[in-house]
Amino acid sequence: MDNRELLLHSFHAAVAAADPLKMLPQHLPAPPSGRTLVVGAGKAAASMARALEQHWPTGAPLEGLVITRYRHGLPTGRITVVEAGHPVPDEAGEKATRQILRMARNLEPGDLLLALVSGGGSALLSLPVDGISLEDLKTTTRELLRCGAPIREINTVRKHLSAILGGRLAAACKAEVLALVISDVTGDDPAHIASGPCAPDPTTYADALDILRRFNIQAPKTVCEHLERGARGEIPETPKPGDRAFGRVGNRIIATAQQSLRAASDFFHAHGIPAVILGDSVTGEASEVAKVYAALVRQIVRHGDPHGRPVALLSGGECTVTVRGAGRGGRCSEFLLSLAIELDGLPDVCALACDTDGIDGSEDNAGAVLLPDSLVRATALGLDAQTLLANNDSYGFFSRIGDLVVTGPTRTNVNDFRAILIR
Repeated sequence: MDNRELLLHSFHAAVAAADPLKMLPQHLPAPPSGRTLVVGAGKAAASMARALEQHWPTGAPLEGLVITRYRHGLPTGRITVVEAGHPVPDEAGEKATRQILRMARNLEPGDLLLALVSGGGSALLSLPVDGISLEDLKTTTRELLRCGAPIREINTVRKHLSAILGGRLAAACKAEVLALVISDVTGDDPAHIASGPCAPDPTTYADALDILRRFNIQAPKTVCEHLERGARGEIPETPKPGDRAFGRVGNRIIATAQQSLRAASDFFHAHGIPAVILGDSVTGEASEVAKVYAALVRQIVRHGDPHGRPVALLSGGECTVTVRGAGRGGRCSEFLLSLAIELDGLPDVCALACDTDGIDGSEDNAGAVLLPDSLVRATALGLDAQTLLANNDSYGFFSRIGDLVVTGPTRTNVNDFRAILIR
């Protein structure tokens, strides 16, 4: 198996470790005395719904509605799957979210609300509070995605513009609630995954306003006025830790980035290559994080310290990209392009960076592969790596040299996967 195949197979092992069809059944509760309503949102929503249906007792009542990203749907029987806009919300998501909230409010004690939560749910559960239009929510979302803010801070704003996020789904329901959660955030806190529809929210309106100011977000007037009213105490806050509503609510994490990194580590060990997990919570500007990793690689290659060769360096988490150019590309391919420039063709070093959901940013690739001759091949095609990086056009770089990784939707999401192989 050559280096490219090793890297690709390690990524597939990481994704398989977060497959809802394998992970979800062991976490299902017993059916309640009353009805079971399944709701949910995220890139894994359809596969989670299918897994639930396949393992739910045949005679037990089951109904529901989940929302997933376009092209992420799967055929189901008793649970309706709706596809909607992501990362920018749309009317399909708003309509389905309104229906989810109405269905949850109709449950009674003795029933069960089973929530299937995964990354991407913040955009898909797109029901703005009264007084804020969907168009204003779209505008705010676009600005937040471009500014380079960490996902937790983006979600802090979204929670305070939503009628269902930030614990409001669980608070609206009189039945028992169990959320089964696939984590795509560092720390695996349910409050931050899909903006925590069933988890108490520790953030405030004042926090949301501070984020808009710090990142110079030019939000619509209705958004600013709503947040300012909330900060003055004129609008009820999101449900907080200790709220009585959460006494009947459980949030259970069923898949994480760390589990996927361990699966990839096991894969490399099985092929005679020691693997080191550098962390499952790496954050920061993608191009800057790459510089730190490049320094570590050079230390290993030149001095055999802190690891000898061969070795695979693995990491997860979620970097950010501050969009300054007009190019195409996500955080994984931007990380790799910056790494390519820093390593400058260093022999015996290959790398892969891919998003486990199969979509790097808003493009059609999961990420890319970097080989020792990537820069040479790019130069032969007239490409200037520095110029492309400055224009946020990492997609253009890797597509021209044929090193994109295209998987299609994986229907799961435990965030980014990075592997640097030093032979």
